[in-house]
Amino acid sequence: MRFLKHHLREYGMLLSLVAIMAFFQVMTDGTLLQPLNLTNLVLQNSYIVIMALGMLLVIVSGHIDLSVGSVCGFVGALAAVLMVEMGWHFLPAALVCLVVGALIGAAQGWFVAYFKIPSFIVTLAGMLVFKGLALALLKGQSVGPFPEEFQKLSSGFVPDVFAGSELRVTSLMLCVAVALVMVLVGWRERTRQLRYGMDVEPLGLFSARQVVFSAVIVALGWLMASYKGLPNVLIVMFVLMVGYEFVTTRMTIGRRIYALGGNEKAARLSGIKTERLAFATFVNMGVLAALAGLVFAARLNTATPKAGLGFELDVIAACFIGGASASGGVGRVMGAVIGAFVMGVMNNGMSILGIGIDYQQVIKGLVLLAAVCVDVYNKNK
Repeated sequence: MRFLKHHLREYGMLLSLVAIMAFFQVMTDGTLLQPLNLTNLVLQNSYIVIMALGMLLVIVSGHIDLSVGSVCGFVGALAAVLMVEMGWHFLPAALVCLVVGALIGAAQGWFVAYFKIPSFIVTLAGMLVFKGLALALLKGQSVGPFPEEFQKLSSGFVPDVFAGSELRVTSLMLCVAVALVMVLVGWRERTRQLRYGMDVEPLGLFSARQVVFSAVIVALGWLMASYKGLPNVLIVMFVLMVGYEFVTTRMTIGRRIYALGGNEKAARLSGIKTERLAFATFVNMGVLAALAGLVFAARLNTATPKAGLGFELDVIAACFIGGASASGGVGRVMGAVIGAFVMGVMNNGMSILGIGIDYQQVIKGLVLLAAVCVDVYNKNK
């Protein structure tokens, strides 16, 4: 019980996601977890999850980025101009788009880190600038369709090497492999913590969590394998999640980002180059916003002037709902991912139930407010 009490923040959001999914599964008469809807849920939230990973680092470092939706839309517009109007191959076009995203992040990060202009102001200006540039690039019209190979980034699925007719065996085996690796890594980490005398999760709780997580992963893999298999974008998301989890928990730069958000003055006095670190978080955010723009454009198969509208709100909400602190220094990668899927499941479930977009916005706003209130309560406590 003592361990659960000290880690309530981590387990609370996961339990909340499970509860929300169970609620909508019952209310929609089982529609929520049908293979087709489950696949759509992943595709609909892929770009939010991708941007939430970058936004988490920005928020943890003590800043905010309001421009991610506009950057996402601008990069989608740039991709359309390069591939559709200029006839570029999708690989060099995608690479140019990612570089442009990095340059946008670098420009904004420079003003925030070195000129000490508040990130709220800088990125608010960026939101307006890139929204206008996207409109200018597209000349107020939608541009598409994209090449078929590029569309597979978001609408393609992992090929089945076993050529299963009713079950995509390759996708199922990948999920089983992920579950096994997760158990092995968890056990290895627990053993390492015990060796150094650290406070570890009780064996019973650890075993139960690993069994439940593995069962959920395999079950979701089975459902998706019974439809078309794992979407390509899910593989991209998984690789990014693992990479950022490793960076934030195992690498020096990850610890320094948390130190920067926790106390910038103390971090600077301890020898951390705080300006360079803040600059790097914005460059990283720009690259991920560009990647999300490519994913979103590939899913729609067209670039529109209104693409990315309001995305920044969902991305920021995902981080805060997932446990990130508005004051910086607190937040986890898996929390941001869980927060993104909480928002996604709510959107999807309410749409299936026929709840209007007006009330959906009200409910999402209340959920965000509740999450921040819990954060403030825990901090004061």
